[in-house]
Amino acid sequence: MNDGKTTMAQQIARAASDFERQRTGHAPKSVTVVLSEETLVITLRGALSPAEKAVANSPAGAAQMQEFHRQLFGTSCHALRQEIKRITGVDVREASAEVETTTGAVMQLFATGTVVQVFLLASSVPGESWSASGPGIPS
Repeated sequence: MNDGKTTMAQQIARAASDFERQRTGHAPKSVTVVLSEETLVITLRGALSPAEKAVANSPAGAAQMQEFHRQLFGTSCHALRQEIKRITGVDVREASAEVETTTGAVMQLFATGTVVQVFLLASSVPGESWSASGPGIPS
């Protein structure tokens, strides 16, 4: 385990979970972070509240939940983008989010209630940096 230090992936997972809880009031059940060159993908499983899942049972409700989360993410993601920059040392060029509802209407490959956040970084983060502690992280 990296001598008690937190990896960049773990730091981003924690930041994304905290971000989701702050913006929606509901913490995801689990978070996965994957980096491939300039693309950072954060998957938050179990991110929809029971009420949101109920609304998403119909096609119209699913579309409403997807649009709501897209807009919410778009208007509130600046803090998470800044946190990703602080952790990786790299600017975030683009960010978007997509919600897979219980109907699987948009992204059937994701598990029910999953929120996927994709960040396109301005440049790649070296692999050795990704699995090591990031800037500003206490030992």
